[in-house]
Amino acid sequence: MRRSTSKFTKSVALAAALLIAAGSVADARPGGGRSMGSRGSNSYSAPPVTNTAPRQAQPLPGPGYNAPSPSPMGMPQAQRPRFGGGLLGGLAAGFLGAGLFGMLFGNGFLSGMGSFLGLLGFIAQIGLVAIVAMLVLRWWRSRNQPATAGAPRDFMRQAGPQPGPQPMGMPGMGASGMGAAASPFGAAAPQPAPTRPLSLVDADFNRFEEVLGEVQTAYGRGDRATLARVSTPEIANALSADLDADARRGVVNKVTSPKLLQGDLSEAWSEPAGDYATVAMRFSIVDVTLDKASGRVVDGDPTRPVEAVELWTFARPSGAGPQNWMLSAIQQA
Repeated sequence: MRRSTSKFTKSVALAAALLIAAGSVADARPGGGRSMGSRGSNSYSAPPVTNTAPRQAQPLPGPGYNAPSPSPMGMPQAQRPRFGGGLLGGLAAGFLGAGLFGMLFGNGFLSGMGSFLGLLGFIAQIGLVAIVAMLVLRWWRSRNQPATAGAPRDFMRQAGPQPGPQPMGMPGMGASGMGAAASPFGAAAPQPAPTRPLSLVDADFNRFEEVLGEVQTAYGRGDRATLARVSTPEIANALSADLDADARRGVVNKVTSPKLLQGDLSEAWSEPAGDYATVAMRFSIVDVTLDKASGRVVDGDPTRPVEAVELWTFARPSGAGPQNWMLSAIQQA
């Protein structure tokens, strides 16, 4: 009886550990939920926060990154919550560290005591496993729960902070960062590069929305030619590498039904190498990963859109028209 009970507790503990590990699976959408690309001479400076993306953007890969300065009141920037902190993290760390992994190696919270206390310990362990599993499941569901419909679907045309209550520490235009920032068009941009504000028109914002849809659907089709047309070589090569990685794993990432829900301009500027505009966008997509051989759904829900908030930077040659904007960088907000 004791041997079967021990075997059962080990199975429950292993299932709980696997459930928690499932929360670390990366997003499958274009870019894989990571930051990538170039913002010209502002590549290593944080873009101003906006109503759509009120948190500091994740840095682009590079030698340095200038975060926004603290707020005038001295309060730090709000940090993006991560799994492993707060109540859920404390419970997971305490319960798993004290009991679950002990069960996997044959020890429990009350091991070595009498049969009655051993039974109580077994019941307590099962209860703690159930609590951890329930909290993880709730967190995982809330992470993928779409926001309430009815948000504005158009871009706010004014750069920088928008009217209304503002997050602490609103930065101004980013200064040049460390090292030489390469232009997405192939020429090395001087560092620091002289920049000037850039005024945008409605056609520019319409193009940003078009590129959002074209990148998402082209990635979902594995259409490398379109990706090369609507994004800079750096972005196109990175997305192609992601497609190659999926092919090696025997899966296909299908992205369909992209829809812009809200967007606003973070900053727009010109420099000798070209024009740039960083835009915060909240959008929805249907994002599903399929087994290439069988067509079976490996991850995602083909009937339920998911939402994401990202900052996309667009670039074009100096003086070019709205139709020349290409995706130059993706940053997570």
